Amino acid sequence: MNIAAATDPLAERARAVAESATLAIDGKAKALKASGADVIGFGAGEPDFPTPAHIVAAAQAACADPATHRYSPTAGLPALRAAIAATTQRGSGLEVEPDQVLVTNGGKHALYTAFQTLLDPGDEVLLPAPYWVSYPEQVRLAGGVAVELPTDAGSGFMVTVEQLEAALTPRTKALVFVSPSNPTGAVYPPQAVAAIGDWAARAGIWVITDEIYEHLVFDGAQHVSMPVVAPLLRDRCVVVSGVAKTYAMTGWRVGWAIAPAPVTSAMIRLQSHLTSNVANVTQAATLAALDGGLDDVAVMRATYERRRRVAYEALNAIEGVAAPLPQGAFYVFASVQGVLGREIGGRRPTTSAQLCEVLLDVAQVALVPGEGFGAPGHIRLSYALADDDLTEGLDRLSRVLSVGPPDDA
Repeated sequence: MNIAAATDPLAERARAVAESATLAIDGKAKALKASGADVIGFGAGEPDFPTPAHIVAAAQAACADPATHRYSPTAGLPALRAAIAATTQRGSGLEVEPDQVLVTNGGKHALYTAFQTLLDPGDEVLLPAPYWVSYPEQVRLAGGVAVELPTDAGSGFMVTVEQLEAALTPRTKALVFVSPSNPTGAVYPPQAVAAIGDWAARAGIWVITDEIYEHLVFDGAQHVSMPVVAPLLRDRCVVVSGVAKTYAMTGWRVGWAIAPAPVTSAMIRLQSHLTSNVANVTQAATLAALDGGLDDVAVMRATYERRRRVAYEALNAIEGVAAPLPQGAFYVFASVQGVLGREIGGRRPTTSAQLCEVLLDVAQVALVPGEGFGAPGHIRLSYALADDDLTEGLDRLSRVLSVGPPDDA
């Protein structure tokens, strides 16, 4: 008799996978709010804007169309796949055919499907840290091994070709690349993206590049797509994106993966057994988003840029907190090493995870600890929330973390 199976019914993969740190924090904050607590949530990367009205109208019209009440192709509505291909070429210059596009249930699903399609047990995936919380878990669920490559504020939280070369082994199958970055807001210069892409092509490995924040860049920073600036990589690259962050559509759950046609075909086969097609109503909404241009996005981006400066200045004004000015996405990633060990609400947190617990209890402010991103001693703060909440939350942090006068003053 299998003793382990008798005492624990869960499969090893289910026991091993960690809960999403960002969703855990967001869930706890929302539960506290529902109970009446005045919690300000800096946790989830979720725009506070409503989805633009023309997108909502398209979804409402789709609801009334009997054609949307039926199954549709697993890979996505043909019109949407064509629109994604056209939008990709228009936005980044990457020329792709609609048959290279797979429409997925959000960008997270696209990444999961890519890892499941490309990785065999024991394959290594180079993962620059800090990283988004789901990357290593998805690699592990596919049987792969995440090889973390630490970066810091001194390097702009950007990995170098030298680091990548040093980590390369015969088992290396892929590199995860993201710019603009979640959680750091770092945006790689075009020449750095090209250098990394050329290195990956020479090394013969795949690159899975997450471009979900491609339209959210500031201060003249430029997003470039790796297979565009490193064309030798085109046949070994999967590009992932979606509408969640750009169009304030996190709850609509539509993303996509773009890959060489044989890889896309394999991903389609896999998705056919997992989710079938993405909901037709949300596909119709996504088509309206892509066809509607970027005017609404420009307004949101300008607001994020202003809030970014507010958050950056307020955090750096707190003794013991240090954060670089992010160039993209909508996060500030701050070191709290100088705060750890300080008495806060009668407690002395010694890790960033403990600090976030204390701040939620004492200040009713929800932040994500750096442990979830492979960077202990840091916190991630999303500034994609209403101005009043942003200001009030930062004020609470300042009051709680401020250093008072000496005891003998």
